Amino acid sequence: DLDSLCRTQPDGSLRLSWAPLLPQEMADQLLHKMAAQGTLNDRTVGIFRSCEQLRLRRACVRSSPLSAEAFRLALCPHRLQELDASGVPGGLTGAHILSGLASNPECRASLQRLTLSRLQLGWTSLEVKEEQVGFSSLQGLRTLNLANTDLTDPFLEDICTLPQLEVLDISSTPVTELSALLGCRLTLRSLTAHGLRQLDMSPARVISILSQLHALRHLDLSDDRFVSGDEAVRLLLEGGSGILPALVSLDVSGRKKVTEGAVTAFVEGRRGLLFLGLLATGAGSCDVLSGKNNLKVAGEANEKQICESLRRYRERECFTREALVHLYQLTNDMYDQTRPDILKLVLGGMQNYSKSLHVQLVASACVFNLTNQDMAVGMPHPLLSAVVHQVLEAMRSFPSHQQLQKNCLLVLCSDTILQDVPFDRFEAAKLVMNWLSGHVDRTLQRMAVAVISILVAKLSTEQTTQLGADIFIMKQLLGIVQQKAMAGVVDSTLKFALSALWNLTDETPTASRHFIQCQGLELYEEVLETYSSESSIQQKVLGLLNNIAEVEELQADMMQEDLLEHVVTLLQGPQVEVGVSYFAGGVLAHLTSRQDAWTLDQGLRQTILEQLHAAILTWALPEREMVSYRSFRPFFSLLQTSQPAGVQLWAVWAMHLVCTQNGVQYCHMLQVEGAVELLKTLSSDLDTHSNVRGMAESILGMVERHQTTSNPLRTQTEKGHHGRS
Repeated sequence: DLDSLCRTQPDGSLRLSWAPLLPQEMADQLLHKMAAQGTLNDRTVGIFRSCEQLRLRRACVRSSPLSAEAFRLALCPHRLQELDASGVPGGLTGAHILSGLASNPECRASLQRLTLSRLQLGWTSLEVKEEQVGFSSLQGLRTLNLANTDLTDPFLEDICTLPQLEVLDISSTPVTELSALLGCRLTLRSLTAHGLRQLDMSPARVISILSQLHALRHLDLSDDRFVSGDEAVRLLLEGGSGILPALVSLDVSGRKKVTEGAVTAFVEGRRGLLFLGLLATGAGSCDVLSGKNNLKVAGEANEKQICESLRRYRERECFTREALVHLYQLTNDMYDQTRPDILKLVLGGMQNYSKSLHVQLVASACVFNLTNQDMAVGMPHPLLSAVVHQVLEAMRSFPSHQQLQKNCLLVLCSDTILQDVPFDRFEAAKLVMNWLSGHVDRTLQRMAVAVISILVAKLSTEQTTQLGADIFIMKQLLGIVQQKAMAGVVDSTLKFALSALWNLTDETPTASRHFIQCQGLELYEEVLETYSSESSIQQKVLGLLNNIAEVEELQADMMQEDLLEHVVTLLQGPQVEVGVSYFAGGVLAHLTSRQDAWTLDQGLRQTILEQLHAAILTWALPEREMVSYRSFRPFFSLLQTSQPAGVQLWAVWAMHLVCTQNGVQYCHMLQVEGAVELLKTLSSDLDTHSNVRGMAESILGMVERHQTTSNPLRTQTEKGHHGRS
């Protein structure tokens, strides 16, 4: 919360109002964290102008929008040892960075590691006080990464005069000549020359130069164009141990038609080899590789090679995608193995390339294979939470791609993920609803509705209200109910849709109003007729009608004799389950509780009240949880001493039910919300019916017992939902 700790300067940047002298490592971590979270910019980077309190040594401003002036003022005064400015947008060029660093004499000597990948270098502005500033001005540089920049031959020559240069990455640059490398042949230990598309040298000349780099231990000549075997690579592999005999790592991934014989000869001639990159070469199955336990191979021949590829190629989209394709084929057969180690690698690919459709498509398919059925049960929840976050990000980024959306939906449709893993369920519900609107595939529709039903049941009242404010969602779910009812089918899609609607209208008047506006009452009356013998359907329908009946302004819409006749029919009878009868009673209790709002025949109201009272006396407590409530407040009006006995009896029976099944939660809820006082008043009133009084006293007894025995540390009210039954 920087704003509360800072004051704003005239130029708009922030300064810390006060700060102790922080350990240098902490200042580095703070800068890195701000960059990673996307909060580092011209305004916030101003806090690092306080060089006395926040001393930077290893600075990371990766992908942060910084101007040249903000960079110069905030970072260049520090005695930096490392700087990662890769992919920085906002006009900051390599030239600005170089001239800024060179302006600090301490930096000239102290800076050892510089990363400017994916940055416009802007050579034309590298003139400072009529003196050209080059990389050679940073005499302490040991590691330099210029991958995917506009590096040219003259500046490569300048770089290669650095006296201590050990690690150089010139991948995907327009360099045409490598002769300059001879300038650092005694110090250069690692050369990454991936995808040099404009190299204009004979293969023999390339090998001649490389063979003179006597200190070289790591060489990367890979290419993500997946081109046919390059002659220079062939010469290197087949040239025997006389060429670069001290190499411990070689990467030729993407070089098609590399022969197994050439790989075998190369490996056998170098006993100290520790890494070999062979992804997309077709040579990863060499027998010689299986006998080298200390040799790591990035390839596609087996699980070990594929995982190494995902670890090794985090910065290369094409190789990441290639490795994921092979991983998907591998995970098709992982039916009973929980592999968090592999899922973590897939997650890394999704995070690094969140805007790449190709990566997200194959990665989401891998995630489904790795979390399908019971495989998610043993996964660490933080890992699954991060995976779901990326899945939702993919759904947001590519809303029109049907297969990707399908993959993501398949991932979400997991009991472990939906029930136990923390993630943004509100956002997920919206994304799945949007997907559902444009697709009619029955299998996917069933999954989507199931996901929505479970997600909505776990939202807070505020989130449910926001979701219910969108009438489009109500129309979609009612459309599914109507589609199923017209066909007269009873399937899980219908049940999930009814549950979703039930939860969506729970204590949300806006959603309840939309239900009325979308002709929901007429549809639900038809459903009660169509499914007259299906108690599971009836219970969900009546549960929603309960939610509508709780909203006083909507009670008038429910004053329909035909509708009430259906509800009364389900109030009692030998074939009616207690769950159905209970919710039918709830609808009738709310509608008859306001005599002044009753617009039908008063005789009908009196008959309903008598039947309600009689029916409740026949109910037996169900063995399993039938309903859960997030609040008792909708019952308060029913507990007034002026209410008819049938109305009061339904309310106290409902309270007694949930307190019996979950006393810790609901007895505490009664106290917190003030319902205990209402029950005491009801119990002491001389006009209260004996049935009502007896049940009210029973509830008060339960509350008193839980008060005496409960642990005060376990009294936090949990949120429940009507639709959980």
